[in-house]
Amino acid sequence: MKKAKKLVALLMASTMALSLAACGSKTDSKTSDATTDTSKDAAADTSKDDAKDTATDSADGKTVITFSWWGGDSRHEATIAAVNKFMELNKDIEVKVNYGAWDGWEEKMATGFATGTGSDVTQINWNWLTSFSSDGNVFADLNEYKDIIDLTQFDQTKLDLCTVAGKLQAVPVSMTGRIFYWNKATFEKAGIAVPTSLEELKKAGETFKTKLGDDYYPLAMGELDRTILMVYYLESVYGKPWVEDNKLQYTEEEVQKGLEFIKSLEDSHVIPTIETITGDGADSLDKNPKWMNGIYAGIFEWDSSASKFESALEEGQEFVVGDYFKDMGEYQGGFSKVSLGFSIAESAANKEACAKLVNFLLNEEEGVKIMASERGIPLSKAGLQICTDNDLLNKTVAEANGKVLAWTQFALDPKFEDAKLKNNPDGVYYDVMQGLSYGDYDLATATTTLIDGINAVLGN
Repeated sequence: MKKAKKLVALLMASTMALSLAACGSKTDSKTSDATTDTSKDAAADTSKDDAKDTATDSADGKTVITFSWWGGDSRHEATIAAVNKFMELNKDIEVKVNYGAWDGWEEKMATGFATGTGSDVTQINWNWLTSFSSDGNVFADLNEYKDIIDLTQFDQTKLDLCTVAGKLQAVPVSMTGRIFYWNKATFEKAGIAVPTSLEELKKAGETFKTKLGDDYYPLAMGELDRTILMVYYLESVYGKPWVEDNKLQYTEEEVQKGLEFIKSLEDSHVIPTIETITGDGADSLDKNPKWMNGIYAGIFEWDSSASKFESALEEGQEFVVGDYFKDMGEYQGGFSKVSLGFSIAESAANKEACAKLVNFLLNEEEGVKIMASERGIPLSKAGLQICTDNDLLNKTVAEANGKVLAWTQFALDPKFEDAKLKNNPDGVYYDVMQGLSYGDYDLATATTTLIDGINAVLGN
């Protein structure tokens, strides 16, 4: 029944999206998987998706390395500019780039990791270290290149987060966590302030419905968003991590309490149903016309994603960083994690050249100035100082990141983002949150499905 309902919603989506888009929306022409140059001097892309050159040197005698990443337009443009600058300063190295949007990117990278055909330098999601290189065979030990990459610019505690199987398999670029963002203009339209507590958020649901109409919601959340908010809520109530020592720390009764909380947000008109969001016909919330036009007035997102959501808003909307809710419980729930990192493939033919690129992007003034805060607030002390001195930090991202790091007390378990849990459409989080929202799962069934799925990934 759930699948059938979702199909109906998808069939309706095109009509809904066209109707909403008529009110005006921004388009993103460059976030699909790209292999074309964006400037005359841009680095040439790999000849086929993430394929590794068999030769170390190009025809003109330069060392060739490959570099891949995902992101939005501004990240692509900044990274390409930084790569161009690197090649200008290192004329003996040619960098071929491969980049795209997140959708489908992890699956593409997984194939490269499994076959040894991945890029020499890769922007990695933190959980990839344990998902794809738990034995240390995929990524090189960057401690061996500390004479090129200045690792002293990074706190050892952060480097430890990227040390798996005794190897420093990535340099962490930034830390991130989830926080609320609000469209202040819509709340003003409803005659209320943006919420600073859970009580205010629940009251806003009824206000939006009565004053603005059934289509308006103070918060919009997909399946993964709901799971992360549920964990934030439970950590606030019980004061313990979601997973520790590879074991789920919550009982069946406690997990059900978390799912009850998420269901209560739907029942209170705080968040739309999954069927409603699916019917909007957008690939992601930042591309949803209801977010762009202020019909959905809030999100719970990574601090490093702030600029993407802010830039998607139409004229007349006002994007503001929210606060953590102190009335969630007695504890400061929520978690932070390594946002992403740069890794060098164990199979890379010239790891020294790769290390030079990584250091340039993270620690050297010419690279840092171009990259700025496109990947979050830099963890590199040198990088952060350069950005601060030159007023290069995105102020919204900096405000959100400051609030996240000041509030959150829990670390994210790397397996929380395992593909079997978080991937759309077949991950456990999607199954559970869709089943609960569509009414195909009662609370007891949703609870056992979630716990069983997590334990399966944890190997318990």
